[in-house]
Amino acid sequence: MKIIVAGTGYVGLVHAAVCSEYGHEVYAYDNDIEKINAFSSGQAEKIEQYVNEPGLVNIVKETLDSYLFFSSDLESIIEGADAVFMCLPTPPNLNGSTNLVFYDAAAEYIAEIVARREDERRIVFVNKSTVPIGTARHLEGIMDTHNVKNFGVASNPEFLAEGTAVNDARKPDRVVVGCDHDADFKILRRVYSQFVNHVRIKYIETTPETAESIKYVANTMLLTYISFWNGVGAKIGERFPNVKIDDLRLGVTADDRISTWGSFVSNGAGGSCFGKDIASLIYQLRGVSVSTKMLEASYEVNEYQKVYLIERAITEAGFKFNNKTVAVLGLAFKKRTNDMRDASSIKVIESLLGKGVAKVKAYDPLAVESAKQVFDPSQNILFEKIAYYQTAREAIEESDALFISSDCEEFRGISRTIEDAAPPPYLVIDGRRMIPDFEELAAKGYNYLAVGSMVMKG
Repeated sequence: MKIIVAGTGYVGLVHAAVCSEYGHEVYAYDNDIEKINAFSSGQAEKIEQYVNEPGLVNIVKETLDSYLFFSSDLESIIEGADAVFMCLPTPPNLNGSTNLVFYDAAAEYIAEIVARREDERRIVFVNKSTVPIGTARHLEGIMDTHNVKNFGVASNPEFLAEGTAVNDARKPDRVVVGCDHDADFKILRRVYSQFVNHVRIKYIETTPETAESIKYVANTMLLTYISFWNGVGAKIGERFPNVKIDDLRLGVTADDRISTWGSFVSNGAGGSCFGKDIASLIYQLRGVSVSTKMLEASYEVNEYQKVYLIERAITEAGFKFNNKTVAVLGLAFKKRTNDMRDASSIKVIESLLGKGVAKVKAYDPLAVESAKQVFDPSQNILFEKIAYYQTAREAIEESDALFISSDCEEFRGISRTIEDAAPPPYLVIDGRRMIPDFEELAAKGYNYLAVGSMVMKG
């Protein structure tokens, strides 16, 4: 198959690379020439400044210029294409609705180009991005307006988790395809031939609107589950003496009907999907007069989790942040990525600056450059208080408190580094419960505050 992937962000680049790995002729298109040049180089340092995903660079290197091609000239690659996958940014508006400005601009441009093609074989336009229910129909209207011939539209939502996106694309738990016509289903069956009739992978064919809905319901259900554990399980551990949150979690999830995923309490979920998708679904449901109280509660619990540990430090640990230096470990929204979108660390650092800290010493193994773009001093003079370091130890040294905001493996069991770099009195705020020997740390004079536990004072 000849496939065009429009948009080379996390979803687009991973999808293009894995499709090329399966032997398709894949053209990854983007109007950002600098990105296209970086990806075309095949060099890890250039690719990873845009998308840092384990295993991705290796695929790009192996398939580049044989099965995988990069282009900023759509007209030169459109002839003979069987499918165009729309992998475009769909950021949220302030009211929670989905901003389709980038999507619409790309769709209009693609329609203009496709309408002029000489080869009028069947072509299917596939929404891979998460878009509001009914967007496939909207895309169909754009193609009709431009008199595109012999085309179909489809919804094929992605279910990639950052940090494991390559493996998720290679070995998905399900592939969901929503089309109107059998001709379009046939094209996508060829694209995903390795997954059709697979004994382990669910290959689901349905309507475009159902496929769009599946993605929203899945993501809002996952965030609701995370919020339940943070809003109920964690609070029990924080308010009732002698309750051990880890044992509580083990006991509850021993029931085969209850998932262990999402039961690890934290200072909130971030990333490009959960918050944006639940806000969008709330907006869409309100538009058809459906109550959204449960979804609103899930969203609010998650947002509250991102900053409430700082308030607990003040009220329960008696810590005063004014003029203090605080180390923040973990800037990306999760481990194994440099993605800062909706990361909990953003609200943590903004809250710390609002409390009057003298300095924030920040460290992340992958996301420092991304963080510098988020915390641009030209946009807010308070961001000049943020300094970035090459190691966790350097960030902790000469600080008064530590906030662990992501689940990077190197932060697990970091108590030895804390002891060497920052003697007590010292406050450790553990937003990811990364320190299993916290009782020993407290016994040595450190104050320890974690999500899901009462404060332990040294």
